[in-house]
Amino acid sequence: DVQLVESGGGSVQPGGSLRLSCQASGNTQSLRCMGWFRQRPGKEREGVAAIDKNGKTNYAAFAEGRFTISKDSANKIMYLQMNTLKSEDTAIYYCAVASTFYFMGWAPGDFAYWGQGTQVTVS
Repeated sequence: DVQLVESGGGSVQPGGSLRLSCQASGNTQSLRCMGWFRQRPGKEREGVAAIDKNGKTNYAAFAEGRFTISKDSANKIMYLQMNTLKSEDTAIYYCAVASTFYFMGWAPGDFAYWGQGTQVTVS
């Protein structure tokens, strides 16, 4: 199994920035594509950004140009740098590990392991 712990959430004013972190532990030898999802109040969970085993990134349209996903493979940490935050970015943000090495899409069912989530509030 893989355990994931997010951190870095909090409250920020519109236009501000936050950096989320996701620490992976457990059976990380086969760490695959990893991603960030979010769930806004009253909405379905949606994909934000993903990074595959080779470092190739994919972003949801709303994240392109404002958010940056990265990873430190040696220390098993994934990051999400969020800039120019908007009120509509308020959500619980989750990190996840896919069951594939490469990005196959945003279907939550394609991600096998999930963190507990971290709250981001923009107001």
